[in-house]
Amino acid sequence: MQKPKVLILIGSDSDLSVVEDGITILKEIGVPFVLDIASAHRHPEKAINHAKKARDEGFEVIIAVAGMAAHLPGILASHTTLPVIGVPVSGGILKGVDALLSIVQMPKGIPVATVGIDASRNAAILACEILSIKNKSITEKLTKMKKEMEKQNEEKSAKISNYLRD
Repeated sequence: MQKPKVLILIGSDSDLSVVEDGITILKEIGVPFVLDIASAHRHPEKAINHAKKARDEGFEVIIAVAGMAAHLPGILASHTTLPVIGVPVSGGILKGVDALLSIVQMPKGIPVATVGIDASRNAAILACEILSIKNKSITEKLTKMKKEMEKQNEEKSAKISNYLRD
């Protein structure tokens, strides 16, 4: 079995539903991953430990899913040199906008790539694109996936064109 390349950390088990779409993509492309709960607030030592050991454990990308104050991606990014992709979670009074802004507005020197609210699918695709720099198999699967999206878009376009003609 291949060593996991992507570390996915969620702040709470309530974030699991958000990350499922991204996990599906990683499985489709064949990228091994590890999923764990590591709260930046309820268990910061665990989160920091994950970040510090990730490279030595063979991970190449970290996906961090967090809502509300959304400190998990930044905490991880401050303790690793691996790329960290933040996924803000919808919820709370601001419906995830607070999480989005918290992840996007990192201080100088602590970058976190950020995708849209609840967009774990895009986080997984971005992780695969990063991994594809060194892995031709992932490149081929991403290319195939993008061609399939193109095909589906053309089918929808034809359907709409036919609808307008009727």
